[in-house]
Amino acid sequence: MNALIAAFVLAAVLITSAISGVFGMAGGLMLMGALALVLPVNTALALHGVIQVTSNGWRVLLHRQHVAWRVVAIYGVGAVAAMGLFSLISYTPTRVFVYLMLGLMPLLVWLPERWFNLDATKPGQSIAAGFLSTGISLTAGVSGPFTDLFFIRTALTRHQVVATKACMQAFGHLSKIIVYGAALLSVQGRAAVPLWVMGVAIGLSMVGVMLGGVVLNRISDNGFRQWRIGIITAMGLVYLAQALVLIVQGHSGV
Repeated sequence: MNALIAAFVLAAVLITSAISGVFGMAGGLMLMGALALVLPVNTALALHGVIQVTSNGWRVLLHRQHVAWRVVAIYGVGAVAAMGLFSLISYTPTRVFVYLMLGLMPLLVWLPERWFNLDATKPGQSIAAGFLSTGISLTAGVSGPFTDLFFIRTALTRHQVVATKACMQAFGHLSKIIVYGAALLSVQGRAAVPLWVMGVAIGLSMVGVMLGGVVLNRISDNGFRQWRIGIITAMGLVYLAQALVLIVQGHSGV
Protein backbone atom coordinates (compact mmCIF):
# COMPACT_ATOMS: atom_id res chain seq x y z
CA MET A 1 0.00 0.00 0.00
CA ASN A 2 1.58 3.26 -1.10
CA ALA A 3 1.29 6.61 0.70
CA LEU A 4 -1.41 7.99 -1.63
CA ILE A 5 -3.70 4.99 -1.13
CA ALA A 6 -3.09 5.09 2.63
CA ALA A 7 -4.02 8.80 2.76
CA PHE A 8 -7.16 8.12 0.70
CA VAL A 9 -8.22 5.27 3.00
CA LEU A 10 -7.68 7.31 6.17
CA ALA A 11 -9.58 10.33 4.84
CA ALA A 12 -12.45 8.06 3.78
CA VAL A 13 -12.55 6.48 7.25
CA LEU A 14 -12.86 9.83 9.06
CA ILE A 15 -15.55 11.22 6.76
CA THR A 16 -17.67 8.08 6.57
CA SER A 17 -17.44 7.39 10.32
CA ALA A 18 -18.78 10.87 11.02
CA ILE A 19 -21.69 10.23 8.65
CA SER A 20 -22.41 6.91 10.37
CA GLY A 21 -22.32 8.69 13.72
CA VAL A 22 -25.14 10.93 12.57
CA PHE A 23 -27.39 8.58 10.62
CA GLY A 24 -26.41 5.09 11.79
CA MET A 25 -25.97 4.16 8.12
CA ALA A 26 -24.59 5.43 4.77
CA GLY A 27 -21.08 5.79 6.19
CA GLY A 28 -20.36 2.08 5.91
CA LEU A 29 -21.84 2.03 2.42
CA MET A 30 -19.59 4.91 1.35
CA LEU A 31 -16.51 3.38 2.95
CA MET A 32 -16.98 0.01 1.28
CA GLY A 33 -17.25 1.68 -2.11
CA ALA A 34 -14.14 3.76 -1.44
CA LEU A 35 -12.07 0.77 -0.31
CA ALA A 36 -13.16 -1.31 -3.32
CA LEU A 37 -11.78 1.42 -5.58
CA VAL A 38 -8.22 1.02 -4.35
CA LEU A 39 -7.95 -2.49 -2.87
CA PRO A 40 -8.70 -6.09 -3.96
CA VAL A 41 -12.24 -7.02 -2.98
CA ASN A 42 -11.33 -9.57 -0.28
CA THR A 43 -8.84 -7.12 1.28
CA ALA A 44 -11.43 -4.32 1.11
CA LEU A 45 -14.02 -6.55 2.82
CA ALA A 46 -11.61 -7.50 5.61
CA LEU A 47 -10.37 -3.94 6.22
CA HIS A 48 -13.95 -2.65 6.11
CA GLY A 49 -14.80 -5.20 8.77
CA VAL A 50 -11.95 -4.11 11.06
CA ILE A 51 -12.80 -0.42 10.77
CA GLN A 52 -16.56 -0.79 10.99
CA VAL A 53 -16.59 -3.21 13.91
CA THR A 54 -14.53 -0.61 15.80
CA SER A 55 -16.71 2.29 14.64
CA ASN A 56 -19.91 0.47 15.51
CA GLY A 57 -18.53 -0.72 18.83
CA TRP A 58 -17.53 2.83 19.77
CA ARG A 59 -20.95 4.13 18.74
CA VAL A 60 -22.57 1.49 20.94
CA LEU A 61 -20.38 2.55 23.87
CA LEU A 62 -21.27 6.22 23.41
CA HIS A 63 -25.01 5.50 23.16
CA ARG A 64 -25.16 2.36 25.31
CA GLN A 65 -28.09 3.65 27.36
CA HIS A 66 -30.22 3.60 24.19
CA VAL A 67 -29.41 0.05 23.01
CA ALA A 68 -32.36 -2.38 22.90
CA TRP A 69 -30.29 -5.31 24.19
CA ARG A 70 -33.06 -7.89 23.91
CA VAL A 71 -33.38 -7.17 20.18
CA VAL A 72 -29.62 -7.43 19.73
CA ALA A 73 -29.38 -10.77 21.54
CA ILE A 74 -32.10 -12.37 19.41
CA TYR A 75 -30.61 -10.89 16.22
CA GLY A 76 -27.28 -12.44 17.22
CA VAL A 77 -28.75 -15.94 17.01
CA GLY A 78 -29.43 -15.50 13.28
CA ALA A 79 -26.09 -13.76 12.71
CA VAL A 80 -24.11 -16.61 14.26
CA ALA A 81 -26.04 -19.12 12.15
CA ALA A 82 -25.07 -17.21 8.99
CA MET A 83 -21.41 -17.12 10.06
CA GLY A 84 -21.48 -20.88 10.56
CA LEU A 85 -22.95 -21.45 7.11
CA PHE A 86 -20.47 -19.19 5.31
CA SER A 87 -17.54 -20.79 7.14
CA LEU A 88 -18.32 -23.90 5.08
CA ILE A 89 -18.32 -22.01 1.77
CA SER A 90 -15.32 -20.71 -0.19
CA TYR A 91 -16.49 -17.57 -1.98
CA THR A 92 -15.11 -14.12 -2.84
CA PRO A 93 -17.41 -11.65 -4.65
CA THR A 94 -16.20 -9.73 -7.71
CA ARG A 95 -15.85 -5.96 -7.80
CA VAL A 96 -18.80 -5.69 -10.21
CA PHE A 97 -21.02 -7.70 -7.88
CA VAL A 98 -20.03 -5.58 -4.87
CA TYR A 99 -20.84 -2.30 -6.64
CA LEU A 100 -24.07 -3.71 -8.04
CA MET A 101 -25.22 -4.74 -4.56
CA LEU A 102 -24.07 -1.45 -3.06
CA GLY A 103 -26.16 0.30 -5.70
CA LEU A 104 -29.31 -1.80 -5.40
CA MET A 105 -29.65 -2.04 -1.63
CA PRO A 106 -30.17 1.70 -1.02
CA LEU A 107 -33.15 1.63 -3.38
CA LEU A 108 -34.97 -0.45 -0.77
CA VAL A 109 -35.78 2.76 1.11
CA TRP A 110 -38.16 3.74 -1.70
CA LEU A 111 -40.31 0.62 -1.48
CA PRO A 112 -43.72 1.45 0.03
CA GLU A 113 -43.77 0.82 3.77
CA ARG A 114 -47.10 -0.98 3.44
CA TRP A 115 -45.29 -3.74 1.52
CA PHE A 116 -43.48 -4.71 4.69
CA ASN A 117 -44.67 -5.78 8.05
CA LEU A 118 -41.17 -6.07 9.45
CA ASP A 119 -40.25 -5.21 13.01
CA ALA A 120 -36.84 -5.88 14.58
CA THR A 121 -38.46 -6.06 18.02
CA LYS A 122 -40.35 -9.25 17.06
CA PRO A 123 -38.18 -12.31 17.92
CA GLY A 124 -38.80 -14.36 14.76
CA GLN A 125 -38.15 -11.41 12.49
CA SER A 126 -35.09 -10.40 14.46
CA ILE A 127 -33.52 -13.84 13.97
CA ALA A 128 -34.29 -13.69 10.23
CA ALA A 129 -32.77 -10.20 10.06
CA GLY A 130 -29.61 -11.44 11.74
CA PHE A 131 -29.20 -14.35 9.34
CA LEU A 132 -29.97 -12.45 6.14
CA SER A 133 -28.15 -9.24 7.05
CA THR A 134 -24.97 -11.10 7.97
CA GLY A 135 -25.15 -13.12 4.76
CA ILE A 136 -25.51 -9.94 2.71
CA SER A 137 -22.64 -8.33 4.60
CA LEU A 138 -20.37 -11.25 3.70
CA THR A 139 -21.19 -10.99 -0.01
CA ALA A 140 -21.65 -7.25 -0.57
CA GLY A 141 -19.67 -5.77 2.31
CA VAL A 142 -22.59 -3.88 3.87
CA SER A 143 -26.19 -4.69 4.76
CA GLY A 144 -27.38 -1.51 6.45
CA PRO A 145 -30.15 -0.62 3.97
CA PHE A 146 -31.57 -4.13 4.27
CA THR A 147 -31.40 -4.11 8.06
CA ASP A 148 -33.18 -0.75 8.01
CA LEU A 149 -36.30 -2.44 6.66
CA PHE A 150 -36.70 -4.08 10.07
CA PHE A 151 -36.74 -0.69 11.80
CA ILE A 152 -39.45 0.98 9.68
CA ARG A 153 -42.33 -0.05 11.93
CA THR A 154 -40.59 0.01 15.29
CA ALA A 155 -41.37 2.67 17.87
CA LEU A 156 -37.67 3.24 18.59
CA THR A 157 -36.33 6.81 18.75
CA ARG A 158 -33.47 8.03 16.51
CA HIS A 159 -30.97 7.41 19.33
CA GLN A 160 -32.29 3.89 19.86
CA VAL A 161 -32.15 3.16 16.12
CA VAL A 162 -28.54 4.34 15.81
CA ALA A 163 -27.36 2.54 18.96
CA THR A 164 -29.23 -0.74 18.44
CA LYS A 165 -28.43 -0.96 14.74
CA ALA A 166 -24.74 -0.28 15.43
CA CYS A 167 -24.68 -3.21 17.83
CA MET A 168 -26.48 -5.45 15.34
CA GLN A 169 -24.24 -4.47 12.43
CA ALA A 170 -21.15 -5.34 14.45
CA PHE A 171 -22.02 -9.00 13.90
CA GLY A 172 -21.77 -8.63 10.13
CA HIS A 173 -18.49 -6.73 10.30
CA LEU A 174 -17.00 -9.29 12.68
CA SER A 175 -17.99 -12.04 10.26
CA LYS A 176 -16.01 -10.34 7.47
CA ILE A 177 -12.91 -10.31 9.65
CA ILE A 178 -13.35 -14.02 10.35
CA VAL A 179 -14.00 -15.02 6.73
CA TYR A 180 -11.71 -12.62 4.83
CA GLY A 181 -9.19 -11.59 7.51
CA ALA A 182 -6.34 -13.59 5.97
CA ALA A 183 -6.31 -11.13 3.05
CA LEU A 184 -4.91 -8.47 5.38
CA LEU A 185 -1.91 -10.54 6.41
CA SER A 186 0.35 -10.58 3.39
CA VAL A 187 0.75 -9.97 -0.33
CA GLN A 188 3.98 -11.44 -1.67
CA GLY A 189 5.47 -11.47 1.80
CA ARG A 190 4.35 -7.94 2.76
CA ALA A 191 1.34 -6.81 4.76
CA ALA A 192 -1.51 -5.91 2.41
CA VAL A 193 -2.53 -3.17 4.84
CA PRO A 194 0.23 -1.93 7.20
CA LEU A 195 -0.55 -2.18 10.89
CA TRP A 196 -0.01 1.57 11.34
CA VAL A 197 -2.69 2.28 8.71
CA MET A 198 -5.16 0.02 10.50
CA GLY A 199 -4.28 1.61 13.85
CA VAL A 200 -4.75 5.17 12.61
CA ALA A 201 -7.92 4.17 10.76
CA ILE A 202 -9.40 2.72 13.95
CA GLY A 203 -8.58 5.92 15.83
CA LEU A 204 -10.08 8.10 13.11
CA SER A 205 -13.24 5.99 13.04
CA MET A 206 -13.74 6.70 16.74
CA VAL A 207 -13.14 10.43 16.24
CA GLY A 208 -15.60 10.46 13.35
CA VAL A 209 -18.29 8.77 15.43
CA MET A 210 -17.91 11.37 18.19
CA LEU A 211 -18.16 14.21 15.68
CA GLY A 212 -21.27 12.61 14.21
CA GLY A 213 -22.79 12.24 17.66
CA VAL A 214 -22.64 16.02 18.15
CA VAL A 215 -24.69 16.52 14.98
CA LEU A 216 -27.12 13.72 15.93
CA ASN A 217 -28.04 15.56 19.12
CA ARG A 218 -28.92 18.69 17.14
CA ILE A 219 -31.27 17.31 14.49
CA SER A 220 -34.92 16.31 14.83
CA ASP A 221 -36.33 12.83 14.26
CA ASN A 222 -38.00 14.10 11.09
CA GLY A 223 -34.83 15.67 9.74
CA PHE A 224 -32.95 12.50 10.66
CA ARG A 225 -35.22 10.36 8.46
CA GLN A 226 -35.26 12.78 5.51
CA TRP A 227 -31.48 13.19 5.33
CA ARG A 228 -30.96 9.42 5.57
CA ILE A 229 -33.18 8.75 2.56
CA GLY A 230 -31.53 11.44 0.43
CA ILE A 231 -27.96 10.42 1.18
CA ILE A 232 -28.53 6.69 0.78
CA THR A 233 -30.37 7.18 -2.53
CA ALA A 234 -27.57 9.33 -3.96
CA MET A 235 -24.96 6.74 -2.99
CA GLY A 236 -27.01 3.95 -4.56
CA LEU A 237 -27.17 5.76 -7.90
CA VAL A 238 -23.42 6.42 -7.85
CA TYR A 239 -22.64 2.75 -7.22
CA LEU A 240 -25.05 1.55 -9.88
CA ALA A 241 -23.29 3.85 -12.35
CA GLN A 242 -19.92 2.45 -11.26
CA ALA A 243 -21.15 -1.12 -11.71
CA LEU A 244 -22.45 -0.26 -15.19
CA VAL A 245 -19.10 1.24 -16.17
CA LEU A 246 -17.28 -1.90 -15.02
CA ILE A 247 -19.71 -4.14 -16.90
CA VAL A 248 -19.31 -2.10 -20.11
CA GLN A 249 -15.52 -2.22 -19.73
CA GLY A 250 -15.69 -5.95 -19.20
CA HIS A 251 -14.19 -5.96 -15.70
CA SER A 252 -15.38 -8.70 -13.39
CA GLY A 253 -12.27 -9.54 -11.40
CA VAL A 254 -11.52 -8.96 -7.75
